Amino acid sequence: MKRTHLPLNALRVFDAAARHLSFTRAADELAVTPAAVGQQIRALEDVLGVVLFRRTSKGLELTDEAGAGLEALRTGFLHFEGAVQAMQAGQSSHVYTIAAPREFFAAWLASRLAAFRAGNPQVRFILVDGEMTDFTEANLDLAVRWTEGPGDLEGMPLGAAERVLVGEGDWIGWPGDPAPGGEGEESPSIIVGDAGQAMSAALAGLGKARVPSLLAREMQAAGRIAELGPSEPCRRGYWLVAPPPQWRQKKVRALIAALTDNPA
Repeated sequence: MKRTHLPLNALRVFDAAARHLSFTRAADELAVTPAAVGQQIRALEDVLGVVLFRRTSKGLELTDEAGAGLEALRTGFLHFEGAVQAMQAGQSSHVYTIAAPREFFAAWLASRLAAFRAGNPQVRFILVDGEMTDFTEANLDLAVRWTEGPGDLEGMPLGAAERVLVGEGDWIGWPGDPAPGGEGEESPSIIVGDAGQAMSAALAGLGKARVPSLLAREMQAAGRIAELGPSEPCRRGYWLVAPPPQWRQKKVRALIAALTDNPA
């Protein structure tokens, strides 16, 4: 029988029924009905071509065929449990791989990772530059993205979804605000690659840009920006995101709690 065709659920039911010698008690353990246990046992007998239980005046009794395979089956389940524990242990390591926009890392994320590591000196970080880095290809644990929401991922907003005006003069465009003058207007005279470059261009006197408020206010607090213009709500904001399996990992929840000041 091919591994992909192993009736694992029925084998699990068989193991429980063999331990209890009772479909009723096996059903209680597995949180199913006795009828469901009986159906699984009959289906397994059909697949294997053997009878597994006999009813006697004293109750259920294992056949010789069932008894012959029981020890190997239970050893197999122990190996399964060991494999699961090994995989979970790997996920509980203290290495975090995180993707974040470069300017966001410099202005906001780096200091918070440093604070987290101060309390967890065994932690190591691998930082990947890029908002849309693929989780699987880069083996990411978390990512920070400037987006409208988490989409198919689990996520949590980092601050309010708003932007603030920096500088004065001609508009500076960037991928998060490609048409700051409005649709149908001429393209900005200066187009840069990200919010950090937009702020640098504005501070250098090349024009004005609408940039993420969270980023700009963090730079203002650090003394890198003297004045900020009015802020306004926008559709996008910085989101901390990960696929659901990563999001539920204990180590990831601990870092999420530290970055968002929320209990894990």
